[in-house]
Amino acid sequence: MRLLLTHYFEGLPRWVAVSAMVVVTYAAAFLVAWLVMAFARWRAKRHVTALYRFDVERLKRPLYTVMPVLAVFMAVRVVWPDLMDGETVIMVTKFLTIVLVYWLALCAIDIVSVSISRRHDITVRDNLKARRVHTQLMLARRLATFLLVVLTLAAIFLLFDELRGLGVSLLASAGVAGIVIGFAAQKTLGNLLAGIQIAITQPIRLEDAVVVEGEWGWVEEITLTYVVVRLWDLRRLVLPIGYFIEKPFQNWTRTSASLIGTVELYADYTLPIEPLRVELKRLLAETALWDGRTEVVQVTEVYDDTIKIRILVSALDSPTAFDLRCYVRENMVDFIQKNYPESLPRRRSITFDGSGSGFNALNGGHDSAHDSRDRRP
Repeated sequence: MRLLLTHYFEGLPRWVAVSAMVVVTYAAAFLVAWLVMAFARWRAKRHVTALYRFDVERLKRPLYTVMPVLAVFMAVRVVWPDLMDGETVIMVTKFLTIVLVYWLALCAIDIVSVSISRRHDITVRDNLKARRVHTQLMLARRLATFLLVVLTLAAIFLLFDELRGLGVSLLASAGVAGIVIGFAAQKTLGNLLAGIQIAITQPIRLEDAVVVEGEWGWVEEITLTYVVVRLWDLRRLVLPIGYFIEKPFQNWTRTSASLIGTVELYADYTLPIEPLRVELKRLLAETALWDGRTEVVQVTEVYDDTIKIRILVSALDSPTAFDLRCYVRENMVDFIQKNYPESLPRRRSITFDGSGSGFNALNGGHDSAHDSRDRRP
């Protein structure tokens, strides 16, 4: 094949022959890349399944670049091997090959991660499985990119004898420096390992509702070293990823996105409870915030002058549960004010007359030996 190709360029100056070979090879490889892209588009249109649901256009730029360049290198080396014998030419060729392969592998990681994420929609209400997949995918993508960068840099360093010797000498003779660097990077390496552990065990996932450091919000981003929590007032709380391994925190959506919300009310002993249950049933029937699972009204505590009423309602997710709690609280307070105003919380006090032989009950006073003091509202 080499003799056949050389025959076509016989009699031409070397630079003309080489230039013609480069142009022809580049055009042929570009045509092959175009055919590959056309086939990929055709398969993606015909097979609307999870396996082929990826953005083939992401392959366009790296494919149109890597295939022609590598084809030109191989063609020139086959036809005129003496041109590739120079040390500088060989070094440049290897360097470009490593960089192009790195770029192609990076695009492949991007294409695979995008195709998997498209199969799992995180915007639906029941998104527990989707959030689990997105969390694993994000950490796996970052880890794969990190390893690819390390391997690419290692391959580039091995091309140069000076850098290779420097690396060997550092590993062999700089033991003390290595120990110091190891201790200095202990926290960073610990966070890196914690990120891998979270990707496997998944104590948190993307869009989990969590309570950390006394703040409530959603997990917005998970990296190999830190986690970003989007708080309810749109502030961002950034925590080292090791925090979620070493310290306790609340995860409201660990096994399910649905939540039970609590509404607590304080009222006088004279308030009847059954009308509250009837009113709660009516309120929940009129709102789309309630998921139809839980509706409870109970008296959970009694104090000297008030009772505590706990109302439990359920919703599909944490934002909806918060809105439902506010809706129930506002309407139940309004119901008590309109229908049972005498049963609102009241503070009772007893005052004795000057002779000390009697007392006057103020504010609907209740017979008691306690003097006037502040009570729970």
